[in-house]
Amino acid sequence: MQDGKINYQTARFLISAPRLALCPPDTGAEVAFAGRSNAGKSSAINTLTQQKALARTSKTPGRTQLINFFTLANDEAYRLVDLPGYGFAKVPDQVKLEWQRHLSEYLYEREALKGLMLVMDVRHPLSEFDQMMLGWADEKAMPVHILLTKADKLKPGAAKSSLLAVRRQLAEWEDLVSVQLFSALKRQGVDEACARMDTWLCERDAG
Repeated sequence: MQDGKINYQTARFLISAPRLALCPPDTGAEVAFAGRSNAGKSSAINTLTQQKALARTSKTPGRTQLINFFTLANDEAYRLVDLPGYGFAKVPDQVKLEWQRHLSEYLYEREALKGLMLVMDVRHPLSEFDQMMLGWADEKAMPVHILLTKADKLKPGAAKSSLLAVRRQLAEWEDLVSVQLFSALKRQGVDEACARMDTWLCERDAG
């Protein structure tokens, strides 16, 4: 890490945990990625770290049932966290409830968590899952940065309209929530997203 900037290409797999008790020690600083299945979360993580398969992409949405941790800058004190996706997963309701319980425990109890990257398809933003995550963040006063992914699927004007519409709907949370357009295919919005993560992770050193 140099001058408050982290080289996200240094991301390396650390561990997968099915529940909070098996997560790495609750120290240091981490940024978590959450998103409805099919929103492009894995592709966003791979694009931001400039790695093709750090986060596994799957043709079966919702396959990731574990909390996956990645170290940064060869330092286990800095981590990215890939949270289980929700939405279209073809799994029994009992399994979904288990996922939700473990996710809730992580979000409410994890002290190292400094910010949440919430991934939404720009064509279908603010789903029920997204609203649930924003409600949680509001309760915990946790900063959220929204990536409106797959921006390349829309014409520039339509993508900007979606961005402005989301910002309007979240105006009451503007001190906690920020929003941007993102495209893994075109590498659009990478610098902006990395700068936001730098701000959260490097607060650890300033504190």
